[in-house]
Amino acid sequence: MTAIANRYDFALIFEVVNGNPNGDPDAGNLPRIDPETNKGLVTDVSLKRKIRNYVDLALHGQEGYHIYVEEGSILNEKHRQAYKALRPDDPKVEKDAKLTPKDDMEAKKLVAFMCKNFFDVRAFDAVMSTGINCGQVKGPVQLTFARSVEPILPLEISITRMAATNEAEKKQKAEGDDSPERIENRTMGRKHIVPYGLYVAHGFVSARFAERSGFSEEDLQLLFEALVNMFEHDRSAARGEMATRKLIVFKHENALGNAPAHQLFDLIRIGRNIDGEFRVIDKSLDNLPPARNFADYMVTIDRENVPAGVEVMEIL
Repeated sequence: MTAIANRYDFALIFEVVNGNPNGDPDAGNLPRIDPETNKGLVTDVSLKRKIRNYVDLALHGQEGYHIYVEEGSILNEKHRQAYKALRPDDPKVEKDAKLTPKDDMEAKKLVAFMCKNFFDVRAFDAVMSTGINCGQVKGPVQLTFARSVEPILPLEISITRMAATNEAEKKQKAEGDDSPERIENRTMGRKHIVPYGLYVAHGFVSARFAERSGFSEEDLQLLFEALVNMFEHDRSAARGEMATRKLIVFKHENALGNAPAHQLFDLIRIGRNIDGEFRVIDKSLDNLPPARNFADYMVTIDRENVPAGVEVMEIL
């Protein structure tokens, strides 16, 4: 497959309804938040995980689309696969805990094997020098943290159970005991949710780095497919309802690009929908009810000021 020849920049706009899009383990799994602005955050790592999961579901076991970073996997054993392919008759490959390339030529072949066989290696960064050394890859696809359009208000919800754990508790329930002690005993845990949040993440695809890893047009289309559909296969009680609402892609005419990425992202404006009219989000909207669905927003693209050599594509 031929590597992509054009640079791409894209904006991913997605929402969460009554869920936790990305809990922070350092804060009791509260939704991640910027403390200065109270805007919600979702890490790039979280988004890449969802992309990997979608690709694995869509093309599981298909040659060239294995996933390198997956739950429960042993990375060194995946590195060993590359050595087995290059040294099929070397008995040390099967048992040695440390393997290193014999020379620069073999080092390049090891990296090429990993890029060819693992989608996330040729798409994202990979440091593959953990004991069994397969080198490093600078991937063409990079993502930023997603940030909510407006401040979010995380809520903590207690979860209680109906069943009793012992005879004494069952008797309390039968007698109508609603004391605080009994209610506390029935608490199973707590959920942290965002009632509604609209998030924006930016992504970048470098054609020059794609040449090195072999990231192809087919891989690019799979990436866009994953960005559109990844939340559909990532359902859980904790995440509520999450959905990609817009994927806006800027395609450059050449490999190095025809305009700075920030200039292109500035063409996208997200405002509040007030009786069908676009309103900039500012202090004048403070008295409005909080947004609770995507229809409360409007997304526009200033197509008249798109720089020469750049094509705008709305994939969703």
